[in-house]
Amino acid sequence: MDSFQPLIDHISKKVSLTEDEMKEFISYFKVAKIKKRQFIIQPDFIPKYRNYVVQGAFRAYVVADEGEEHTVQFAIEDWWISDYNGYIFQQPASMFVMALEDSIILQIDYESEQNLKAANHKFESFFRKMAEGSVAAMQRRLISNLTKTAEQRYEEFEKKYPSITQRVPQYALASYLGMTTQYLSKLRNIRVSKKS
Repeated sequence: MDSFQPLIDHISKKVSLTEDEMKEFISYFKVAKIKKRQFIIQPDFIPKYRNYVVQGAFRAYVVADEGEEHTVQFAIEDWWISDYNGYIFQQPASMFVMALEDSIILQIDYESEQNLKAANHKFESFFRKMAEGSVAAMQRRLISNLTKTAEQRYEEFEKKYPSITQRVPQYALASYLGMTTQYLSKLRNIRVSKKS
């Protein structure tokens, strides 16, 4: 599989580029093969890259003072992941980003991204649309966390991202949804018994 084709398709959904512009855009990315449980970002180190997932799955999480892990984001094929605060402001990360499966990603470094944005307004448009989408998604998640029960959050997530619920470890999904692993297990058992 050509590792760049999914990214080309992804870009084309957001902006219309000529063949030369597309070649220029993707020339700034490099392919990285990541092993399961390998970290691509760790706290206290400045995140060098914005990462596009070609194949595989990732989890971004923080560790609280008492050692409890809180999942902030998942990323599967055709999604992006980084510690955005660290990446955008080029300061040490606060999150771990770890591969949940053997994965292939395309990486662009901060400086290359800035050069791309300066080179062509269409490139800047692409990154702006991506940022707008991320902010909107974060707001939806925040509102959901504030207004819905744990059960409603799980149902909503399962409906929207059925493939993720099958691919990520239960403890990671539970921490993303703000519940214990035991409670998530109970919810899943209830749903299975309702279906049968």
